Amino acid sequence: MKITSVDIFQVKWNQQYGAWHPIVIRVNTDDGISGFGESGIFYGDGEYGALGSLKDLSRLIIGQDPQNIEKIWQQFYQRTFWGKGSGTTFYAAVSAIDTALWDIKGKSLGVPVYQLLGGQTREKIPAYASQLQFGWHLETKYLSQPDEYAKVAQKAVDEGYQTLKIDPFMLNEQGHFGQKLIGLQDYAELALPVARLKAIREAVGPKINLIVECHAGLDVNSAKQFLPLIEPLNIFYLEEPCSPLSPKLTKQLKAVTSMPLASGERITTRYGFQPFITNRLLDVIQPDVAICGGISEAKKICDMASAFDIGVQLHTCGTPIATAMALQVEATVPNCFIHEQHEIALKPDNQWIGKYSEQPDHGKFTFSKRPGIGQELSDEAIQASHCETIQ
Repeated sequence: MKITSVDIFQVKWNQQYGAWHPIVIRVNTDDGISGFGESGIFYGDGEYGALGSLKDLSRLIIGQDPQNIEKIWQQFYQRTFWGKGSGTTFYAAVSAIDTALWDIKGKSLGVPVYQLLGGQTREKIPAYASQLQFGWHLETKYLSQPDEYAKVAQKAVDEGYQTLKIDPFMLNEQGHFGQKLIGLQDYAELALPVARLKAIREAVGPKINLIVECHAGLDVNSAKQFLPLIEPLNIFYLEEPCSPLSPKLTKQLKAVTSMPLASGERITTRYGFQPFITNRLLDVIQPDVAICGGISEAKKICDMASAFDIGVQLHTCGTPIATAMALQVEATVPNCFIHEQHEIALKPDNQWIGKYSEQPDHGKFTFSKRPGIGQELSDEAIQASHCETIQ
């Protein structure tokens, strides 16, 4: 079997997010088997960087045997110069290609990828409702007032979710995107995010898990002010409370709070995670299979974390392809304990991208038995998207 071409799709997107441009690839072979993968850096300001890296790396694999997944991964790492020391743009491209190769191998053998990673360790995995500040609905609504946060949290609980995630900082009092809280803050600046979290806790009661998302919008100084204010709310874990790439800063926060800390969506490869894991600076790591280096690397990162009693919650924020990628790893890795159901997954303009519908039932996912990653682009998405082919 040989790789004959790689199709790079800029997937059509009609929703309100202006900086949301999904990128999915299809690796084609002379046996007629094709594999899909997603590059996870398409949102924010990474779209064209991801496209460029995908074009560069796709040229390197034409003519190779797609079954030699580890050989190709090592080629990217050892022989491209930028594989060593490179970051999210490069490894988002690696992730898409690596996943597509696993998809091909699974399809060629007629089994889900998780069977090739060691098999299932669970039948289902609970999901949490992520990014409730956007309204948790088919149509996005930017929430501002604490009572709105309370109502949307109760809505998610009524749908069967036992764990919720909220960024209480992202939107200001008018419901517009606010400023980052960098440096020491007047305590008045912290009152609204604290009030939002208190309203949620009062609405859903003590048994629902609350994850506080910071998106690195704080630094060590402002985080040290904020953390004591929310500790009485029994926070499940605190995500990206400071720079996600600085072990030393994370260590400072670890020393002053009893709340579990989580991070990892912007960290790539086992080498990037190594200082956070071996020094146990995080209680939960959050690699993104579409960014960290693909299924191959996500499995290695999770296994490393297991040796240090660190839990895994894979960051998942993309199309149905990204969801399928995460589920393959979550099915097999014992220390993956919950799946991120991002509010973007609710949107019809996202769901139509996938050939198969894959949503949680009463807050839990089951695992597809379809071969490969169990998901492909729909015919409609392929026809509507811009495609560039490398061959």
